[in-house]
Amino acid sequence: MNSWSFKIENVVSTVKISHSFNLEDLKSKLENAEYNKSRFPGLIHRIKDPKAVFLLFNSGKVVCTGSKSIEDAQNASKKLIQELIDQGIDIDSSSEIIVQNIVASADLGGVLNLNSVALGFGMENIEYEPEQFPGLVYRMSEPKVVILLFGSGKMVITGGKSPVDCENAFKSIKEKLINLNIL
Repeated sequence: MNSWSFKIENVVSTVKISHSFNLEDLKSKLENAEYNKSRFPGLIHRIKDPKAVFLLFNSGKVVCTGSKSIEDAQNASKKLIQELIDQGIDIDSSSEIIVQNIVASADLGGVLNLNSVALGFGMENIEYEPEQFPGLVYRMSEPKVVILLFGSGKMVITGGKSPVDCENAFKSIKEKLINLNIL
């Protein structure tokens, strides 16, 4: 089987760009902004190019999600910072953008017997309770990621700090499954 595929789905990053925000004020200054503090404590702001969703909090912290690459997350954050500066908001534009989580999806190209996977992996760092959840959860220590494996051969990798973490996890699982004659 060589119809393997791997794709970054989401990059989540954070940046602290102010000592505090007045979210009601920001709501009126930013296009595509939603703020209803009874539903969610942050302001939600969407941009289209590069595609991203920002969560801005009173504390001055910002979460960026929905980007498909680190570069897009950084460019989107820089665009938001410029937008805030243009609106007269006092910003610390030297703040570091920190990648918190990368989520990737992959397809191993074949059906998996998750019982065999759980036994082959020795049940170490594995959670598999098919009555509770249809996938097998594998907590990998190097790279430090969590992998959800499904019987369809599809997988989700989360917790990576770089695309390389996710790609290495994918390659490692693929190799392990091939060596166990499961794939």
